[in-house]
Amino acid sequence: MFPIHDDNPTHRPPIVTVALIGACILIYFWQVSLGPQGGAAVVYSFGFIPALLFTDAALPPDLAVIPASATLFSSMFLHGGFMHLAGNMLFLWVFGNNIEDVCGHARFLAFYLACGVAAAFAQALPDPGSEIPMIGASGAISGVLGAYLLLFPHARVHVLIWFGLVWLRTIPAGWLLGFWFVFQLLSGIGADPTQPGVAFWAHIGGFIAGMALIFGFRDRRFKIGGGRRAGVRGRSRIPRTRSGPWE
Repeated sequence: MFPIHDDNPTHRPPIVTVALIGACILIYFWQVSLGPQGGAAVVYSFGFIPALLFTDAALPPDLAVIPASATLFSSMFLHGGFMHLAGNMLFLWVFGNNIEDVCGHARFLAFYLACGVAAAFAQALPDPGSEIPMIGASGAISGVLGAYLLLFPHARVHVLIWFGLVWLRTIPAGWLLGFWFVFQLLSGIGADPTQPGVAFWAHIGGFIAGMALIFGFRDRRFKIGGGRRAGVRGRSRIPRTRSGPWE
């Protein structure tokens, strides 16, 4: 299922969300412009490699551009291919604006980065000596999805469903994001974390981190579970909807 847009209004312009999407797109074009060899070097220099942070492993001098701890952040802006980028940016575009609205611009950026770091640690935990680079915004975006599930479970999301034919349907966010999380969990249980592939545990860790961290990063006027502002007399400013190693 691919989300297209939701029926959840916002009151703050999604400045940070758009900036993050723009940064990821520009960096991807830069990666592509370097060619296969240069792009691979970028992945090793700026991707998150657990062994560099948790063991005494080291990169060759020509690839050791930044400290290993800094790659926890730089890795969030790299992608392994166009579809990897497009899928991540689609989810960020659909769900990020509402979480930015809930947090405010600066706190949303901090929340996003914190979720990305938590996701990287979740992926590294099963194999801290892994030398496989991890790149992608999926872990941070998973945190956005976790926060959205808590805040707006009844929001209506328009999705494309592919089963031989393309179907356009509108479903509650709780169903969509719940299905997404269960799929990641089952896939993570069945995956070998020591082999290259989709970083399912980063998705799981980011999602759980987002659900936990949103309590501290949200504007206190937003209620968990209803999507309404608390403490506003009369009609809510944000109405309740009717029913709502590659990351």
